[in-house]
Amino acid sequence: MKQHVRPMRILFADDETSIQELMRIELPRLGHEATVCPDGRTALAALDRTSYDCVIVDLDMPGVGGLEVIARVRETSSDTETVIITGKSSLESAVAAVRQGVFDYLTKPCKLADIQAVLERVRKKRELTSRLRALERRVRRAEGTSQLVGASSGLERVRRLVARVAASDANVLIRGETGTGKELVARAIHEGSPRAGGPLVAVNCGALPEHLVESELFGHRKGAFTGADEHRAGLFEVADGGTLFLDEIGELPKQLQSRLLRALESGEIRRVGDNQPITVDVRVVCATHRSLEEMVATGEFREDLLFRINTFEIAIPPLRERIDDLPELVRHFVRKARPQTPPDAEVAMPEVFAALARHRWPGNIRELANVIEHALVLCDDLPLSVEHLPSRLGASLPQATTPAKPAAGSNAEPTGNAVASPVATTPPRKPESLRDLEMRAILEGLERNHGNKVRTAEELGISLKTLYNKLHQLQEAAPVA
Repeated sequence: MKQHVRPMRILFADDETSIQELMRIELPRLGHEATVCPDGRTALAALDRTSYDCVIVDLDMPGVGGLEVIARVRETSSDTETVIITGKSSLESAVAAVRQGVFDYLTKPCKLADIQAVLERVRKKRELTSRLRALERRVRRAEGTSQLVGASSGLERVRRLVARVAASDANVLIRGETGTGKELVARAIHEGSPRAGGPLVAVNCGALPEHLVESELFGHRKGAFTGADEHRAGLFEVADGGTLFLDEIGELPKQLQSRLLRALESGEIRRVGDNQPITVDVRVVCATHRSLEEMVATGEFREDLLFRINTFEIAIPPLRERIDDLPELVRHFVRKARPQTPPDAEVAMPEVFAALARHRWPGNIRELANVIEHALVLCDDLPLSVEHLPSRLGASLPQATTPAKPAAGSNAEPTGNAVASPVATTPPRKPESLRDLEMRAILEGLERNHGNKVRTAEELGISLKTLYNKLHQLQEAAPVA
């Protein structure tokens, strides 16, 4: 089915009558709603009446010029994209305007195909921005605010630093082991800043293919390299007016570190294959689990870039140094998975907390979240008990001891209420694997709910997608008759 494309509202202003007539005919033919104005003053009046997706203005109009119209657009509608049409005599002014945030410029005489191509790029950028904002809203609804859970002294220090730096526009470097919640801290900084109304764009530098990192960050022009079939905005442009979170900054290739440094210093970027810089207003927050100082010493990381991104530093303590936060974190993850849990419900037995406290947590908060998810798959009714924990945690519990067997020929009698019983000779049963336990819990849940997958997923505290994935794995593992 062909996707419906919403027509854009275009304001076009030019003092040449022939171009006005052409645009009145061609813009609607291209699928847009067009308002065509003969001068800048009429365009200003139109802007006061309604908003537009894109404003295209001639730079050199008598009276009110194109730059004055663009200034009004910035005052009244920051989401509206602007395009300049100019002659060769004003080309330098057009380039300067692009550096200040104008989307693009066209030189006269411009072809209809050129205008169509620019409008298509505007449409795609607006669609991308709309999707990102919708996704952000969904994430915020699902995760709530960026609450840092816990009351340990280490976490309280992180909270104070976040509150202090959020109000500024300083670049921030977040340090911490894998799984400590560096992105959560970055989100808390963004939400507490004046940029909270803008986008928060997160990217893991280590997860991007090396040959695509430059294009992902800075964008590219059509034809810049093999496979670049269209113009594409980079993440710096998408994050304009908001925050760009560069996770695992230590994985950024050395050859791109100089480009990132220049972007941070100048506030300008260049798309791959484009000679014209683009001005962006972005706050950059970086994170790493590596020692960037050691990487500087070995030549893997630029020292000047380290100084630039490390204007303000926040170090997140690992979970093993926040053991006092375990009870609150467990309650947080249980209620997140099972929102219907009463606030005063007992979510786990004391032995569970004891087992969790003995673990070293190499995966930190992320590992704890996975452990609780695992336990909830196996637990029908709260509270969680030790048998619901993964074996690597349950095995660390002290084992119950049995009375020593009297020596042969001994006349010793059992004391207290103990009753002598023959020693079992049956070897212990091999424990079930984690996969078997999960599958048994799922199959029993389906049986209780008469095959209703939605109710089963809700009961197990997992998503419906996860349930289908588990059933698919079970089907693949089934022997073929």
